[in-house]
Amino acid sequence: MATPESESFVRTFARGLRVIEAMGESSTHQNLAEIAEAVELPRTAVRRFLMTLIDMNFVRTDGKRYWLTPRVLRLGLSYLSSLPYWREAQPTLEELMARIRQSCAMSVLDGEDIVYVQRQHASRILPMSPSLGSRLPAHLVSMGRMLLASLPDQEMDDYLSHATLKRRTNATIVEPSRLRDELLKVRTQGYAWVDGELDEAICGLAVPVRDQQGATIAALNVSLPSGQFTCEMAVTSFLPELRLAASRLRAAT
Repeated sequence: MATPESESFVRTFARGLRVIEAMGESSTHQNLAEIAEAVELPRTAVRRFLMTLIDMNFVRTDGKRYWLTPRVLRLGLSYLSSLPYWREAQPTLEELMARIRQSCAMSVLDGEDIVYVQRQHASRILPMSPSLGSRLPAHLVSMGRMLLASLPDQEMDDYLSHATLKRRTNATIVEPSRLRDELLKVRTQGYAWVDGELDEAICGLAVPVRDQQGATIAALNVSLPSGQFTCEMAVTSFLPELRLAASRLRAAT
C-alpha cells in the first residue's frame, strides 16, 4: 500500500481528492478560504485544484463560492457498481424488510467506520436512520462489530491499538480489552448484538455477508427499538431471516 512517504504516492492527486472530500463534508457552499482551512493547504494550491475540478465539471462556482456537482456521484457509484453483490442487495433487503417488518441495512468496513451501501426503512423510522453512504464508528454498532470480528488477528490488534473509541452513551464500550472480548465472542457465535451503544433508543443484530471463498465482505443487520427486544428475542425472531438473506447475497458474488 502506498504511503505519503513512498515513491508511488502521488501527493498532488491525493490533495485533489481531499479537496473533494472536504467539500462533501459541508452542507453549504464554501469560499476558497474555508476550503483551504479544511484541507490545511495554501489557498494558491487549493485554487489550482478547484480550477481543475471546474474544468472537469466536478465543481461549480459563482466566482466567490464553490460547490460539488452531481458528477461527483460517479465516483461513489463506480465503487458500488464494482461490488458483485450490490445489485442483488436492494431486492434482497426489500424482501427481508417485508418479511421481518423492521429496518435493515448492509455496510462495509472503511478504516474505523462502517459505510452504508444499502438501506431499507420500515414504516417506523428509528431516531437515527442512516442512508446510503452514511458513516458510523464501527465499534458502536452491530454491523461494525461483525466486520471487526471478521478481521484477521493482526488487523484486529492494529485496530484495537489505534482506534478512537468514543463514548456515545453510558453503555458504550470504550475499553480495548472489553471490546476485544466482545469481538471474539461475535467471531465465535457468528452474529453481533449491540444494544444502546450508539443511541440509547436503538439496538441491532448483524450477520456477515461472505463471498464464495468464505471471506467476510460486508455485514447485514436489522435495527430495532431498544427496550422492546432482548438479544434472545432478536436471535429467535430475526437471525434465521438475516442468514437466509446473507446466503442469497453470497450466491451473487
